[in-house]
Amino acid sequence: MSVANPGFDPKNIENLKSDLKKSGKNFKIIPDEENSDEFVNFYFLGMHEGKEAIYDAALYTLRLHHASEVYELAEHEAAKKFSNFKGINYEEDENGNMKPLSSEEEEIGWFITEMIMEMEEEETVKVQEFIDIDTNHDYGVGLDAALNLEEINEDAISKFVKEFNDDTIVLDDTLYSFQTEDDEV
Repeated sequence: MSVANPGFDPKNIENLKSDLKKSGKNFKIIPDEENSDEFVNFYFLGMHEGKEAIYDAALYTLRLHHASEVYELAEHEAAKKFSNFKGINYEEDENGNMKPLSSEEEEIGWFITEMIMEMEEEETVKVQEFIDIDTNHDYGVGLDAALNLEEINEDAISKFVKEFNDDTIVLDDTLYSFQTEDDEV
């Protein structure tokens, strides 16, 4: 008998248990070029509807969640203002250098930048910690969570998994707004 969702397959669960035991951790990071100090994709074991399951989790900082929401809203505003806006595509030439944007793409880019700065300054977008569970995920149970942390590191992931599985996690329902930090000195 094959299991429809491989994240519920006892063989896959046993394989992950074995990997976790070897590593001494309660999670296994999924190698992904998008993983950063503000976003990590990982697997962990937990219970779902009385059965053991693999959780395919994405944990990110509240700051990154806010930036994503602001950018999405700015793109929406650009689509309303520029009738033929379909996103800005950055392309590289044969040497790996960025090709210049068309004048229209550049104008749209500036518009989006101005919208982001305005939304941040006026604190238009506010976000709070959350956990979303996706039971129709293609591998186990999908989980997206944003926490008000400076970075997503192994300690933060381990604490999250333990508290999630112990059902002791407490989310902060405070609404936050962030400003883009200038990297210039």
